Amino acid sequence: MIQLDEKIYFYLLAIIPVIIVLFALLQLWKKRTQKKFAETPLLKRLSPDKSNFKSGLKLLFFLLGITFLTLGLVNPKIGTKLETVKREGVDVVFAVDVSKSMLAEDIAPNRLEKAKRLVSEIINQLASDRIGIIAYAGQAFPQLPITTDYGAAKMFLQSMNTDMLTSQGTAINEAINLATTYYNDEEQTNRVLFIISDGEDHSEGNTNDAVEKAIEEGIQIFTIGVGKTKGAPIPIKRNGVVESLKKDSQGEVVITKLNEDVLIDIADDGNGEYIDGSNTEAAVELIKEKLLQMDKKEFEAKQFAEFKDQFQWFLGIGLLFLLLDIFVLDKRTKWLKKLNLFNEKEIE
Repeated sequence: MIQLDEKIYFYLLAIIPVIIVLFALLQLWKKRTQKKFAETPLLKRLSPDKSNFKSGLKLLFFLLGITFLTLGLVNPKIGTKLETVKREGVDVVFAVDVSKSMLAEDIAPNRLEKAKRLVSEIINQLASDRIGIIAYAGQAFPQLPITTDYGAAKMFLQSMNTDMLTSQGTAINEAINLATTYYNDEEQTNRVLFIISDGEDHSEGNTNDAVEKAIEEGIQIFTIGVGKTKGAPIPIKRNGVVESLKKDSQGEVVITKLNEDVLIDIADDGNGEYIDGSNTEAAVELIKEKLLQMDKKEFEAKQFAEFKDQFQWFLGIGLLFLLLDIFVLDKRTKWLKKLNLFNEKEIE
């Protein structure tokens, strides 16, 4: 397991393309200046030992030196020991709606991005709870199993989009049924499911059965609504540009609306609460309070410990490359000159 101490120093690597551009401009200026001074054959006679590739090699050494010194400043650490630690928390599963209706832009930037931001902000407020993520539309897909790795959770969360599931529509029952398989700890009493959606549900009466099954499994269901009740069209984009609006079989523009009633009913039947997701800060604060009020269950988790600094290796390699840049001369090396590895012709 690798841990980076000072990631901000990665910005120093931005100087590398600048140096390359300046080097290219310098070489161009040299060639133009030399042409004004004398013809190429005469220049070769005046400086027969000048190497054609050493300047590029020196630049490579210099850039490698900067790169490794930057990595040294970032200070990578390697976890050398995997140990078991005890934590107390709640098992939380997020079921995120990724149907096409989530592309509606009645809430900025669109419903899906708003949902992802809500989940991300909730994760930021968690301490030692275990989390899992489900993506659902016409069917449900396990995006991330129960874990304590919040970094991985955010990575998988950001990759979610409306094209990840081929089966469209919105079947909330599928998400709830899949969630019941996520809580693999039989002793865990606090099991929470957050459904983040615009409330469109095409699963008809099957949702009630799924909720009842979840209650039997000890799962408390909260719903978070994203969108506006007045509704909005669903844009069809290509390369970030709106080409058209989604239409129904009659050619009419589809208007998708936030269905709070469905989400409220699911939350009430699931012994939870409906939360308005339009205000991210208020929604996250309310969820944080709800989770804090729940009894915590102790469980064991694996994590890396005894992280050891590795900066000295990168600093050493970086200094070595800088020394090579200093001591490598622009003149041809005699033994390399005999080998003629770079096919540099001798001047007679």
